[in-house]
Amino acid sequence: MESGQRVFHRYSLAFKQKVVSEIERGELKIGDAQRIYDIRGNDTIQSWIRKLGKNHLLNKVVRIEMKDEKERIKELEKQVKGLESALAQSHVKNIALESLIECAEEHYQADLKKTFGGKELGKGRKKEPG
Repeated sequence: MESGQRVFHRYSLAFKQKVVSEIERGELKIGDAQRIYDIRGNDTIQSWIRKLGKNHLLNKVVRIEMKDEKERIKELEKQVKGLESALAQSHVKNIALESLIECAEEHYQADLKKTFGGKELGKGRKKEPG
């Protein structure tokens, strides 16, 4: 065999079933089967178990929650949506007020943010026709 060539191992269906059944019966652990039968690849046997086995030996994530936890999550999600809506309305209101101040500054020719509440407010005021 030339150096650098990869060797691919092909396993028969009967061999795969034999290994899976030995693992499922508890005769071998996955690591033991890899070593005894010289099976390369970290996920090879796991994929055989998924295809041919009972799937009970693979790690699974199971989330167990109480009924009130689900209701609490739904309640919190609803609260988050309400707060997001209130924040959006607040942003719109803030933009509207900023625009109103800009228009008033143009109309009264004064820096209302700087002079608000001071005596300068009336200095730049245009005289009303009358």
